[in-house]
Amino acid sequence: MSATQSTDWTITTATGRPDDDLLDRITSLASAAEESDGNPPLSEQTLVDLRTGEVADRLLVVTAWLADDEGGPSGELVGVAVAVASPDEGPGTLEIVVHPEYRNDGIAAALVAALGTQKPLESLQAWSHGNHEAAARLAQHHGFSPVRELWRMRLVHDAGLPPAGMPSGYRLRTFVPGQDEQAWLAANAAAFADHAEQGAMTPGDLRARMEEDWFEPEGFLIAEAQDGSIAGFHWTKVHPAMKSPTTGKHQAVGEVYVVGVVPAAQGTGLGRALTVAGIEHLRSRGLTAVMLYVDADNTAAVGLYRKLGFTRWDVDVMYAHGGTAAG
Repeated sequence: MSATQSTDWTITTATGRPDDDLLDRITSLASAAEESDGNPPLSEQTLVDLRTGEVADRLLVVTAWLADDEGGPSGELVGVAVAVASPDEGPGTLEIVVHPEYRNDGIAAALVAALGTQKPLESLQAWSHGNHEAAARLAQHHGFSPVRELWRMRLVHDAGLPPAGMPSGYRLRTFVPGQDEQAWLAANAAAFADHAEQGAMTPGDLRARMEEDWFEPEGFLIAEAQDGSIAGFHWTKVHPAMKSPTTGKHQAVGEVYVVGVVPAAQGTGLGRALTVAGIEHLRSRGLTAVMLYVDADNTAAVGLYRKLGFTRWDVDVMYAHGGTAAG
């Protein structure tokens, strides 16, 4: 561990999983930023990585603390940068969050500078959730350009949906904990073989999500083929209502968390049927708003969601050093 001092705050760098106290402080910091911005500043996978320690050997955490009277770190965390190196030669990921009350004071720049002393910035791709103007400026200053757009789309009106009947040869059931984990991981890897993040989900990643308060087996829909194998799935998620001191009350929102179809079942209409079935499940819970994430260049998926009534709501942007601007 190392620390560098500024006039008002102290930067500390450490490798490995943070202890429980620091993890709680990072989570609280992320929650404060989300309440202010309307966007979660740290991705779910980053929070899983911090909590489980599965990638501890590839984890670098840079923190900014208000300085105490003697110039050392006080107990108030005001910023954090989390870098996770790739397990192979590919790029790692970087996410940064600064407390809303301490922005525009150089903290983000100091976090990046400290990070750069430990790891080449060129080896990282950085997410900007909501693509705020300050994040775009910081990325540009360090030679980063946008390379990927992840759209958030939302269905907020009672659009008429097509029937959710399964195509011939498939039946719909719910995920069974203790039975389906390995088969689902294999189906997920096959369905997302070209998707570096989703397709690489590990048993630990799945277990961590199943341990979350939001996990409900009845909202994890499985399309089973005649031979009993998993041909597709629609995992839904419910974000509970929240009351923010700055933006008021946020209604509960359902999420099309992940929809996947194995290659052998693609082109059968199974993906569309699973999507509709999941939305109907969320509506049966009394949820009037449903959201999802989709890559902007996935034209087939974007087209399907638009036909179902989804509209673009917000965007997350990934930046890479010397990257080519996303279209």
